[in-house]
Amino acid sequence: MISVAPLTDKTEIASFYKTANLEPAESAGCVVARSGEEVLGFCLYDLYEKGITVRYITPRDDLSLADGILRSALHVAASRSAMDARYEGEENEILFSKLGFVLDKNDRKLDIDKLFRGCGCERH
Repeated sequence: MISVAPLTDKTEIASFYKTANLEPAESAGCVVARSGEEVLGFCLYDLYEKGITVRYITPRDDLSLADGILRSALHVAASRSAMDARYEGEENEILFSKLGFVLDKNDRKLDIDKLFRGCGCERH
């Protein structure tokens, strides 16, 4: 069974940031997808009072899994009423466009309201 859940341990969060060659900020968070003890993917983000910035997500080649991981990260923000969702990086933009989450490319804004709708992922 696959589980997707946010991490609470700062040391564990920092280790995922290190894996992605990123430096965690004070606001750093991480959602991890696992099957038993095996890590299937994760999402790194910064969570603020009013919003979330997604910095990194993997896998990029499994759209269904990436969709579930992204939705879990956005749910963390939504559950704290932090509804301004944004992303960093061109690779994220490509993936999030495929998943149908990009609301505004110029502002790098994600459609967090999509959480409450079904998956519109491109299927190849």
